[in-house]
Amino acid sequence: MRADRLVSLVLLLRQRGRMTAETLAGELEVSTRTVLRDIEALSAAGVPVYAERGRHGGFALLPGFRTELTGLNHDEALALLTAGSGSGERAFGLGSALASAMRKVVDALPERHQAAVGEAAGRFLVEPETDLLSRRHTAEAVPEAVMHEVRRAVLAGRRLRLHYAASGEEPQWRTVDPLGLVTVRDRAYLLATRSGADRTYRLSRCLAAEVLTEPAERPDRLDLDRIWQERCARFLAEGHLTVQVRVDPGRRDDLLQSAVAVRAEAPEPDGRVRLEVTYQDAEHAEWALWQLGTDAEALAPQSLRDALHARAAALAACYGRVHGGVGS
Repeated sequence: MRADRLVSLVLLLRQRGRMTAETLAGELEVSTRTVLRDIEALSAAGVPVYAERGRHGGFALLPGFRTELTGLNHDEALALLTAGSGSGERAFGLGSALASAMRKVVDALPERHQAAVGEAAGRFLVEPETDLLSRRHTAEAVPEAVMHEVRRAVLAGRRLRLHYAASGEEPQWRTVDPLGLVTVRDRAYLLATRSGADRTYRLSRCLAAEVLTEPAERPDRLDLDRIWQERCARFLAEGHLTVQVRVDPGRRDDLLQSAVAVRAEAPEPDGRVRLEVTYQDAEHAEWALWQLGTDAEALAPQSLRDALHARAAALAACYGRVHGGVGS
């Protein structure tokens, strides 16, 4: 959006000083002509951008110019940084901070723009609770106190005590070294280590959390995306069942909702979609594919095909019998 680009242009000039049109174009991933038009728009709006000619010339802001966004606290600034990830402000417990920050952003706009922004915002609906199929969309709930403590430990680099209820186990207290937070499809995870071993905790299963005074044992810098990808790969390789399946494209999303992960996808000549998906185990795969009826066909493994065949045969036999004297 152009408004986002104009803000980015002003922030680049504030942070780096004089910059050429070519450098700005590279940073903003637009053409030089677009940058020149944006500079003209900023000047017309009263932003004091001026051009310096010569070999070392470029565009700069008048000394002392700054946009005013006063009063942003730590959580509000953090909310703005994570808002671009989609649902991050909800999963990390930053929704109220984001709302407060955005009100301050709107308040900083010139009065002639405030009404227009408010009207425009009313014409966008993002992530409603119900979709067109009347399926409710609900994020996993994480207690606010838990989220606050976990977030504080991650940012401060402190060890963390968690009262955690792993699947099928009684809740236990454990002390971990937090690395970072990840949100996926409205589920929040804490990436951590425990006694040097990698651990991933689903925050909706955390009953309580407490930041400790000891510093966490963790690297100063880390590639959180790479760590998440590696842990996902290990998770999928441990005790899960990989299934080849053909599915009607209209039921593809239903299939994906029940799968742990999708490893491959390709169209079939008859219009169906061929997928390689992962399920928790054979029982989970059998249940999930049975829900789809003839809209999906398991191609492999053969043991899954046999199980579905046996279930279908038992159902056919049940309904093939005459019941209560009614029948031909």
